[in-house]
Amino acid sequence: MGKHLVRGVLAGVAGGLAAAWVMNEFGATVGQKISDAVETPAEKRELAAQSDGEDATMKAADRIVETVTGGRHLSHEQREIGGPIVHYSMGAVMGGIYGGLAEYSRSARSGFGTTFGGLLFATADVFGVPAFRLGPWPDQYPVSSLANPLASHLVYGATTELVRRVVRGIL
Repeated sequence: MGKHLVRGVLAGVAGGLAAAWVMNEFGATVGQKISDAVETPAEKRELAAQSDGEDATMKAADRIVETVTGGRHLSHEQREIGGPIVHYSMGAVMGGIYGGLAEYSRSARSGFGTTFGGLLFATADVFGVPAFRLGPWPDQYPVSSLANPLASHLVYGATTELVRRVVRGIL
């Protein structure tokens, strides 16, 4: 099987979409158990007090609509629809980039995709979300609250790699 950028990107997009779903399921089940194990009751209260009931993807959906329409905002119900669209779009785009890189670089595939997942967590969640004012900086909440998102991104990376390999074998 020779190197082929378009096939690599397509396999990565498939992997990223599947991984975005697996990541959600993991975060809501196993990841929640991780959070329950590492967060103290006081930390849980602090996080609940900081939350406005909307995650970064919901806020990003609203920001996109505001930018495109010149000021229109989404209702909360529309943000609940837009959030997953942003999440899966981000998963597909990042998976596509990964698939293209993985086609030509063995180091991109290191750790069976977990290195990619960890880098995505650091750049998107830890830095990107606060930089775009979609959530607080990490020093504004307990470090234990990062356990679930980090584990979820590692699962995202590994799932992206698994599906990418299977799809790339078909293509």
